[in-house]
Amino acid sequence: MDTDAQLPERDPSPTPEQGSEQRSRSARFPAGIARLGHRPVTLLVCCLAFLFLLSTFVVQPFLIPSSSMENTLRIGDRVLVNKLAYRFGGEPRRGDVVVFDGTGSFVHSNSGENPVTALLRGAGAALGLARPADTDYVKRVIGVGGDHVTCCDKRGRIKVNGRPVSEGYLHPGDAPSSVDFDIVVPEGKLWVMGDHRARSSDSRDHLGEAGGGTVPVGKVIGRADWISWPVGRWSTIDAPRSFDAIPVPAGPHG
Repeated sequence: MDTDAQLPERDPSPTPEQGSEQRSRSARFPAGIARLGHRPVTLLVCCLAFLFLLSTFVVQPFLIPSSSMENTLRIGDRVLVNKLAYRFGGEPRRGDVVVFDGTGSFVHSNSGENPVTALLRGAGAALGLARPADTDYVKRVIGVGGDHVTCCDKRGRIKVNGRPVSEGYLHPGDAPSSVDFDIVVPEGKLWVMGDHRARSSDSRDHLGEAGGGTVPVGKVIGRADWISWPVGRWSTIDAPRSFDAIPVPAGPHG
């Protein structure tokens, strides 16, 4: 046997000369990788769309921009606003912490924000990544439609329908109010105040304006139910029991 006889040399190229496998396997890899590469992008877009819809209709993260609700809420906290809380016949109750659009009640002029900037900021705010609009506020409901809210009694307490309210949530050192007021809240409106009364611009600051400082219930975006960030402040935001003893309104003059 001729051991030195050479067998016909095989084509070292992995590319067949013809047929469905004409291209090499290695040549097909980039196309496959490219196809796989689109999947994470599609998944990301779907996730963002889902979060946006969730934020629009169910629960919205809200970045706390000021100290007006300390110590209940602090600057930089992210709260989750329950948009379904009042969607099916429910209405804000005394003691609820609510987020509302202050246009027409707390704000009476257009901010003049660039439309593109407003769109980007709105998208970021919807995901809790940016400051909310300047027209969005977070406050505590003190009086609802028909309530007679006054300040202050001999001990400096706010009264609702003649009953003093124990406000244990107030910022340490704050008085219930440095401004006297006496108002019957119109039906369909809310009297709202911040927990840090010395730092809060709230219903008291708009007494002389149309609406008398009250906020239409229809402008409420939702109820702040949870602190979701930072992790060390995870907690629910509960209405204080001190409002449970408030009697129903006695009449147009309390």
